[in-house]
Amino acid sequence: MGLMELAREMGKKIQASEEYKNLYEAKEKNDNDEVLQDAIGKFNLKKIELNTAMASDQKDKEKIETINQELRTLYADIMKNENMAAFTNAKNAMDKMMNQVTNILMLCVNGEDPETCDPNPPSCGGSCSTCGGCH
Repeated sequence: MGLMELAREMGKKIQASEEYKNLYEAKEKNDNDEVLQDAIGKFNLKKIELNTAMASDQKDKEKIETINQELRTLYADIMKNENMAAFTNAKNAMDKMMNQVTNILMLCVNGEDPETCDPNPPSCGGSCSTCGGCH
């Protein structure tokens, strides 16, 4: 089997995964949630209003701050929605899985053993005093 056929098989396996199914189920619920869609519409309009205010030659700092605060409130309301929360969790799980797949492939391209390479690269903790060095 060639690489392209293997990639298509991998695509089928990805689409059969729980992560994929959960993401698309959550997406469908979001799309059908009228309250959420209305809130997203209001958010997008407010974002346009903020961009317009910021692009104005005579910027009204107070107006910009008011719009920005309204935008933050709308965003918080969207993120509190149970369907959006489920979508965010499902998307994070899907992203994690896809990052692991990509990491394995990149490690293999760089000569690592496909059977033993770690798909979860170490991350920087921010403290150089405990760092063992990169890579």
